[in-house]
Amino acid sequence: MIPFSPAPHTDDVPTRFPTPFDRRAVHPLARRAALELADAVESQYASEWRLHEPGNGKMFGVLVVAAPDGTIGYLRGFSGMVNGQWEIDGWAPPTFDRVQRDRVWIDGEAEMLAFSARRAALLASGSEGANTAVATRVDAAVRELDAVRTQRSRILMAQIQDSYHFANARGEVRALRDLFVPAEPPAGAGDCAAPKLLAHAYRLGLTPLALAELWLGAPSTTGDRRAGVFYAACRGKCLPILTHMLGGLPADSPPLFGSAAIDPAEPLAMYEDEHLLVVNKPSGLLTVPGRSAALQDCVVSRLRARYPDATGPLVVHRLDMDTSGLLLVAKTLDVAKALQRLFSLREVEKHYVAWLDGEVAGEQGRITLPLRIDVDDRPRNIHDPVFGKPADTEWQVLVREPGRTRVRFTPHTGRSHQLRVHAAHPLGLDAPIVGDRLYGRTPPHDDERLLLHAEHMAFVHPVTGAPVVVQQTAPF
Repeated sequence: MIPFSPAPHTDDVPTRFPTPFDRRAVHPLARRAALELADAVESQYASEWRLHEPGNGKMFGVLVVAAPDGTIGYLRGFSGMVNGQWEIDGWAPPTFDRVQRDRVWIDGEAEMLAFSARRAALLASGSEGANTAVATRVDAAVRELDAVRTQRSRILMAQIQDSYHFANARGEVRALRDLFVPAEPPAGAGDCAAPKLLAHAYRLGLTPLALAELWLGAPSTTGDRRAGVFYAACRGKCLPILTHMLGGLPADSPPLFGSAAIDPAEPLAMYEDEHLLVVNKPSGLLTVPGRSAALQDCVVSRLRARYPDATGPLVVHRLDMDTSGLLLVAKTLDVAKALQRLFSLREVEKHYVAWLDGEVAGEQGRITLPLRIDVDDRPRNIHDPVFGKPADTEWQVLVREPGRTRVRFTPHTGRSHQLRVHAAHPLGLDAPIVGDRLYGRTPPHDDERLLLHAEHMAFVHPVTGAPVVVQQTAPF
């Protein structure tokens, strides 16, 4: 443990463990420890660990703890491996049983290398006759080998995961795989900084008080992690683990975004006829119901109550919960299908307006960064040039102010969080939307909304053939 110097005042020590799943909940003591860690990493480790080289940035964490004698200090940790090492003096060790893991991994790694060698040999044997019967047999053999390797890899992964066990403040110990039942644990579960720090604290007999995680070094390869920025714990890999590990501590619950009370009159109709309507969705209201029973209030549920005779899905596209603006709604299934066809043909014109946190270079342009869901940290999306789906956004600067830029976005595809990622990504505008709790440089204040609004929509009415143009000025 690294003691704070000077020691914090008693009133400055948290009495409840702030949830690690909300960027806004970083306790001042955890922030203080994290900044000390950042200074130490930069001065002592960054060069040796090559943190500033592309792809070598890393998530680090600190855990504020209390010793039995009342001393307040903190532990340091990093996610996964650093510089090819799991264990480094002065840092929280991994959560797996090293002997048990090595017993599986050493032989398993050799087995996987053997598979790779056999695959390379097969491909080489058929390289000279791509259109011959030999090539056909080789291709079949490669597919069969890949299937065997995949199955064997799953077995080895399960055996490695069996080496992970986690205690909580009550002394209850559970295995990693048990915490994810009935699902399979994602790759890397248990290797993040947060569970490593909590496990180390319990081993040392220390009481956890607050946690913070921040990125240091070069940006992540997906571009969604930046040096010096604090991030919430990932829900995909860490929510089941940390929920258990915080058991027995007075801890705050993870936030439930989308459960805030919204005026019952919302959303207001901006255009309506017997076939369809365009509503103005307020920020904070879901478009469709969430998975939780507490997240059933949404545009669809409200419109179902208003239009009990309506058929079909009602909404034919979505806006993020945090985004406000125009949303197109069909009253019948046939109209819904017709409108969805217009969207698929890109014949619905949409414009958004946003304030960006930063001064954008250039006056206009186009961003085409492919995107996919971050399976370990939903609902975040990330840039993935290999497996991402095409995403296309035009942009134009409207207003410039010191430190921020107002832009108009015209999306030509409708990927989830497309505008938010394209704005924030270093290969995009490198300026996140103000108030973005997922992609912003700083978390929004409690009363700060995402400054993104769908202000313009134009399309040809699928029934009457008349042009429909709706404009709703942004409330910011």
